[in-house]
Amino acid sequence: MGALTEELEFTQRIDFPAKAENIALAEKLIDEACTKHQVHESHYGNILIALTEAVNNAIHHGNALDPSRSVTLAYEVKDDKIFFMVQDQGPGFDFENLPDPTDPQNIEKPHGRGVFLMRALADSVEFSDNGSTVAMAFSLQPVKE
Repeated sequence: MGALTEELEFTQRIDFPAKAENIALAEKLIDEACTKHQVHESHYGNILIALTEAVNNAIHHGNALDPSRSVTLAYEVKDDKIFFMVQDQGPGFDFENLPDPTDPQNIEKPHGRGVFLMRALADSVEFSDNGSTVAMAFSLQPVKE
């Protein structure tokens, strides 16, 4: 695992089969975590989108929609940040060399924006286990206007 995930002891963790409908389980945990830890509304949308992308990638790409494989979603609050971890049982991917979804030749493609969105929406993103684990950190402090 990466340095970020090694430092954390996740407060809550769920494991579920790699089925598309289980994104709802992830959304439920995200909602509960954000409510429990009073995540400011200015961060909620970013957290929900980034994590939904990560879970969707884990289900569809990492585990290839194989319901015998599981996806793990966990979170931890430390200091003024909330950390989430998504892990699949797939072989991973080359997260360092992804096509740029903003490149004109990629704009019309229906896929390829998940990691871009995660990096844009989270305060920090760290991949480990050859890309089969992603950890993201989000501030708990309200956005200053």
